[in-house]
Amino acid sequence: MSPPAGAFVFAFHPVDEELGPGQRWSTWLEVERGCRGPEPRPSWVVTDQAAIDTELGILKTGKEADVFLLERAVQAIGGNPAKSSLLAAKRYRTEEHRSFHRKASYVEGRRTRNSRDSRAMAKKTAHGRGVAAGQWAYAEWDALNRLWKAGVPVPYPVQVDGTELLMEFIDDGEGGAAPRLAQVRPPKDLLGGYFEQLRDGMRELARAGLAHGDLSPYNVLAQGERIVLIDLPQVVDIVGNPQGLDLLMRDCRTMAAWFTNRGFEVDEQELFADLLATVF
Repeated sequence: MSPPAGAFVFAFHPVDEELGPGQRWSTWLEVERGCRGPEPRPSWVVTDQAAIDTELGILKTGKEADVFLLERAVQAIGGNPAKSSLLAAKRYRTEEHRSFHRKASYVEGRRTRNSRDSRAMAKKTAHGRGVAAGQWAYAEWDALNRLWKAGVPVPYPVQVDGTELLMEFIDDGEGGAAPRLAQVRPPKDLLGGYFEQLRDGMRELARAGLAHGDLSPYNVLAQGERIVLIDLPQVVDIVGNPQGLDLLMRDCRTMAAWFTNRGFEVDEQELFADLLATVF
């Protein structure tokens, strides 16, 4: 017997709950609201509870963290279309990592609210190393949120969960990862465009009272004619950090040298003065 016209009909669509190797259910709804990306969110961000995260391989290994390629996807269910996006999953190391405590020049002024965590970090216990790694993940999360809202060219921060930071995957337009600035040999006209974008990004950082702190051609991605700044856990307060101005000057010196060596003359002192004028 068919239901009367206009009656509500419950349609049940079974979903396969068996996950394969390297898969997990999306952690989007498991994290606190403040640990999800800023609004308005890009349309490609997948927020469905039924989404599955599939690890696709490693993008980069480093002393502080490893970066993996992750696909977050949801099947078409009923009238809802399938959706997917590629993410960069940056996972900070904990017990085996030994260099967090050496970054004193970056963390001056930062405080840990929990006294137990502070003691554990000072004693370098396993718990303390985990707290330290989490602090760096949240420091980068906070920086990405601030800079994204300010219009700085950085990856969109999707979410943070413990020592794992999920962010926009910056591709090369052909399915691969965008190369680092150090890997490209752009023509002079494109070099000029890259520098203008870099200077604008550094100005926005300075306007927020911040410096990247470790800016180099290896921390800038070249996505076609666009550049994107990455690796921001050590972002520093230019005024509040005693070494803030020195680190800003180092950023200017490093990037000016790279552009000059490629045939596009950049004066590090002029760049530094330009940024200082924005700060003060």
